[in-house]
Amino acid sequence: MTDLSLLPTTQEQLVGRLKSRGPQSIKILAGQLGLTTMGVRQHLAQLQDKGYVKHAQLSHQTRGRPVTLWKLTTQGHALFTDGHARIAVELITAAAQTFGDAGLSKLIEVNENSLLSQYQNELPDPQLSLSGTLEALCAKRSRDGFMAELRLTPSGWLLIENHCPIFAAASSCSAFCVAELSLFKKLLEGYATVERSDYLLEGARRCAYRIQPIDA
Repeated sequence: MTDLSLLPTTQEQLVGRLKSRGPQSIKILAGQLGLTTMGVRQHLAQLQDKGYVKHAQLSHQTRGRPVTLWKLTTQGHALFTDGHARIAVELITAAAQTFGDAGLSKLIEVNENSLLSQYQNELPDPQLSLSGTLEALCAKRSRDGFMAELRLTPSGWLLIENHCPIFAAASSCSAFCVAELSLFKKLLEGYATVERSDYLLEGARRCAYRIQPIDA
Protein backbone atom coordinates (compact mmCIF):
# COMPACT_ATOMS: atom_id res chain seq x y z
CA MET A 1 0.00 0.00 0.00
CA THR A 2 1.33 3.48 -0.90
CA ASP A 3 2.09 5.79 1.99
CA LEU A 4 0.31 9.14 1.81
CA SER A 5 3.62 11.00 2.02
CA LEU A 6 4.84 9.24 -1.14
CA LEU A 7 2.20 10.96 -3.28
CA PRO A 8 3.16 14.17 -5.12
CA THR A 9 2.48 17.20 -2.91
CA THR A 10 -0.55 18.42 -4.86
CA GLN A 11 -2.12 14.97 -4.92
CA GLU A 12 -1.49 14.61 -1.19
CA GLN A 13 -3.28 17.93 -0.66
CA LEU A 14 -6.21 16.85 -2.85
CA VAL A 15 -6.57 13.57 -0.99
CA GLY A 16 -6.39 15.45 2.31
CA ARG A 17 -9.16 17.82 1.24
CA LEU A 18 -11.42 14.98 0.15
CA LYS A 19 -10.75 13.23 3.46
CA SER A 20 -11.55 16.25 5.63
CA ARG A 21 -14.30 17.85 3.54
CA GLY A 22 -16.00 14.92 1.84
CA PRO A 23 -17.05 14.92 -1.84
CA GLN A 24 -15.94 18.07 -3.67
CA SER A 25 -16.18 19.51 -7.16
CA ILE A 26 -13.14 20.30 -9.28
CA LYS A 27 -13.98 24.01 -9.12
CA ILE A 28 -14.11 24.01 -5.32
CA LEU A 29 -10.88 22.03 -5.03
CA ALA A 30 -9.14 24.39 -7.43
CA GLY A 31 -10.25 27.41 -5.40
CA GLN A 32 -9.15 25.84 -2.12
CA LEU A 33 -5.69 24.93 -3.36
CA GLY A 34 -5.08 27.89 -5.67
CA LEU A 35 -4.84 25.71 -8.79
CA THR A 36 -6.43 25.76 -12.23
CA THR A 37 -9.39 23.49 -12.84
CA MET A 38 -7.42 21.80 -15.62
CA GLY A 39 -4.55 21.07 -13.22
CA VAL A 40 -6.92 19.62 -10.61
CA ARG A 41 -8.64 17.54 -13.27
CA GLN A 42 -5.31 16.03 -14.36
CA HIS A 43 -4.27 15.19 -10.80
CA LEU A 44 -7.67 13.63 -10.05
CA ALA A 45 -7.38 11.53 -13.19
CA GLN A 46 -4.00 10.24 -12.00
CA LEU A 47 -5.39 9.52 -8.54
CA GLN A 48 -8.32 7.72 -10.15
CA ASP A 49 -5.90 5.55 -12.15
CA LYS A 50 -4.21 4.64 -8.85
CA GLY A 51 -7.58 3.69 -7.38
CA TYR A 52 -7.67 6.44 -4.72
CA VAL A 53 -10.58 8.60 -5.94
CA LYS A 54 -13.76 8.17 -7.95
CA HIS A 55 -16.83 10.09 -9.02
CA ALA A 56 -19.42 10.65 -6.32
CA GLN A 57 -23.08 11.48 -6.83
CA LEU A 58 -23.95 14.50 -8.95
CA SER A 59 -24.59 17.72 -7.06
CA HIS A 60 -27.90 19.16 -8.28
CA GLN A 61 -27.71 22.93 -8.46
CA THR A 62 -30.56 25.42 -8.60
CA ARG A 63 -29.37 26.54 -12.02
CA GLY A 64 -27.27 24.99 -14.74
CA ARG A 65 -26.11 21.44 -15.24
CA PRO A 66 -25.42 19.07 -12.33
CA VAL A 67 -21.84 19.18 -11.05
CA THR A 68 -19.77 16.01 -10.79
CA LEU A 69 -18.25 15.52 -7.35
CA TRP A 70 -15.15 13.52 -6.46
CA LYS A 71 -14.61 11.41 -3.35
CA LEU A 72 -12.11 8.97 -1.88
CA THR A 73 -12.41 5.26 -2.56
CA THR A 74 -11.92 2.66 0.16
CA GLN A 75 -8.31 2.43 -1.01
CA GLY A 76 -8.02 6.19 -0.75
CA HIS A 77 -9.28 6.21 2.84
CA ALA A 78 -6.80 3.43 3.60
CA LEU A 79 -3.95 5.87 2.90
CA PHE A 80 -4.75 7.35 6.33
CA THR A 81 -5.13 4.06 8.18
CA ASP A 82 -2.91 3.43 11.19
CA GLY A 83 -0.05 1.13 10.26
CA HIS A 84 -0.47 -0.90 13.45
CA ALA A 85 -4.13 -1.75 12.82
CA ARG A 86 -3.57 -5.48 12.36
CA ILE A 87 -1.49 -5.73 15.53
CA ALA A 88 -4.12 -3.80 17.49
CA VAL A 89 -6.91 -6.13 16.37
CA GLU A 90 -4.81 -9.18 17.24
CA LEU A 91 -4.10 -7.80 20.72
CA ILE A 92 -7.78 -7.05 21.29
CA THR A 93 -8.73 -10.57 20.24
CA ALA A 94 -6.08 -12.07 22.51
CA ALA A 95 -7.15 -9.90 25.46
CA ALA A 96 -10.80 -10.85 25.01
CA GLN A 97 -9.89 -14.54 24.86
CA THR A 98 -7.64 -14.27 27.94
CA PHE A 99 -9.66 -11.96 30.18
CA GLY A 100 -13.14 -12.13 28.67
CA ASP A 101 -15.24 -9.17 27.52
CA ALA A 102 -15.48 -7.81 31.07
CA GLY A 103 -11.71 -7.92 31.46
CA LEU A 104 -11.18 -6.19 28.12
CA SER A 105 -13.65 -3.46 29.09
CA LYS A 106 -11.75 -2.97 32.34
CA LEU A 107 -8.48 -2.56 30.44
CA ILE A 108 -10.08 0.05 28.19
CA GLU A 109 -11.49 1.84 31.25
CA VAL A 110 -8.03 1.97 32.83
CA ASN A 111 -6.64 3.43 29.61
CA GLU A 112 -9.46 5.99 29.53
CA ASN A 113 -8.68 7.12 33.08
CA SER A 114 -5.01 7.43 32.17
CA LEU A 115 -5.88 9.57 29.15
CA LEU A 116 -8.22 11.73 31.25
CA SER A 117 -5.44 12.47 33.71
CA GLN A 118 -3.06 13.24 30.85
CA TYR A 119 -5.54 15.57 29.16
CA GLN A 120 -6.36 17.38 32.39
CA ASN A 121 -2.65 18.00 32.97
CA GLU A 122 -1.97 19.22 29.43
CA LEU A 123 -5.09 21.23 28.56
CA PRO A 124 -6.21 24.60 29.96
CA ASP A 125 -8.77 24.47 32.76
CA PRO A 126 -12.27 24.81 31.24
CA GLN A 127 -13.21 26.98 34.23
CA LEU A 128 -10.81 29.61 32.92
CA SER A 129 -11.71 29.31 29.24
CA LEU A 130 -13.96 26.66 27.76
CA SER A 131 -13.10 27.73 24.23
CA GLY A 132 -9.39 27.58 25.09
CA THR A 133 -9.80 24.05 26.42
CA LEU A 134 -11.62 22.96 23.28
CA GLU A 135 -9.05 24.53 20.96
CA ALA A 136 -6.27 22.75 22.85
CA LEU A 137 -8.25 19.49 22.81
CA CYS A 138 -8.71 19.81 19.05
CA ALA A 139 -4.98 20.41 18.54
CA LYS A 140 -4.10 17.40 20.69
CA ARG A 141 -6.51 15.12 18.85
CA SER A 142 -4.94 16.21 15.57
CA ARG A 143 -1.47 15.44 16.88
CA ASP A 144 -2.79 11.99 17.83
CA GLY A 145 -3.87 11.38 14.22
CA PHE A 146 -7.59 12.20 14.30
CA MET A 147 -7.43 15.14 11.83
CA ALA A 148 -9.59 17.14 14.23
CA GLU A 149 -11.18 20.52 13.65
CA LEU A 150 -13.34 22.74 15.85
CA ARG A 151 -16.28 24.72 14.48
CA LEU A 152 -18.28 27.34 16.32
CA THR A 153 -22.07 26.77 16.07
CA PRO A 154 -25.02 28.91 17.21
CA SER A 155 -25.42 26.67 20.29
CA GLY A 156 -21.77 25.88 21.05
CA TRP A 157 -19.12 23.96 19.12
CA LEU A 158 -18.73 20.98 16.85
CA LEU A 159 -15.59 18.88 17.39
CA ILE A 160 -14.95 16.92 14.19
CA GLU A 161 -12.59 14.00 13.77
CA ASN A 162 -12.04 13.48 10.05
CA HIS A 163 -9.92 10.38 10.55
CA CYS A 164 -9.89 7.54 13.05
CA PRO A 165 -6.40 6.03 13.52
CA ILE A 166 -7.91 3.30 15.71
CA PHE A 167 -10.73 2.42 13.31
CA ALA A 168 -9.72 -1.22 13.00
CA ALA A 169 -9.57 -1.58 16.78
CA ALA A 170 -12.89 0.25 17.26
CA SER A 171 -14.52 -1.95 14.63
CA SER A 172 -13.47 -4.99 16.63
CA CYS A 173 -14.44 -3.51 19.99
CA SER A 174 -16.93 -0.64 20.20
CA ALA A 175 -15.92 -0.06 23.82
CA PHE A 176 -13.17 2.19 22.43
CA CYS A 177 -15.87 4.48 21.03
CA VAL A 178 -17.78 4.43 24.31
CA ALA A 179 -14.57 5.33 26.14
CA GLU A 180 -13.84 8.22 23.77
CA LEU A 181 -17.24 9.82 24.36
CA SER A 182 -16.89 9.21 28.10
CA LEU A 183 -13.45 10.85 28.06
CA PHE A 184 -14.81 14.04 26.49
CA LYS A 185 -17.77 14.14 28.89
CA LYS A 186 -15.57 13.74 31.97
CA LEU A 187 -13.07 16.31 30.69
CA LEU A 188 -15.83 18.94 30.27
CA GLU A 189 -18.06 17.82 33.14
CA GLY A 190 -19.83 20.76 34.77
CA TYR A 191 -18.93 23.10 31.93
CA ALA A 192 -20.43 21.60 28.77
CA THR A 193 -22.56 18.73 27.53
CA VAL A 194 -21.18 16.42 24.86
CA GLU A 195 -23.09 14.21 22.44
CA ARG A 196 -21.94 12.31 19.38
CA SER A 197 -23.68 13.65 16.28
CA ASP A 198 -21.80 11.71 13.57
CA TYR A 199 -20.51 8.18 14.01
CA LEU A 200 -18.10 6.49 11.63
CA LEU A 201 -19.15 2.97 12.64
CA GLU A 202 -22.76 3.79 11.75
CA GLY A 203 -21.90 4.81 8.21
CA ALA A 204 -20.96 8.48 8.61
CA ARG A 205 -17.72 9.57 6.92
CA ARG A 206 -16.39 10.94 10.21
CA CYS A 207 -17.06 11.19 13.93
CA ALA A 208 -18.30 14.48 15.34
CA TYR A 209 -19.31 15.71 18.78
CA ARG A 210 -21.77 18.49 19.55
CA ILE A 211 -20.59 20.47 22.56
CA GLN A 212 -22.91 22.92 24.33
CA PRO A 213 -21.84 25.10 27.27
CA ILE A 214 -23.77 24.72 30.51
CA ASP A 215 -25.24 28.03 31.65
CA ALA A 216 -23.86 29.12 34.99
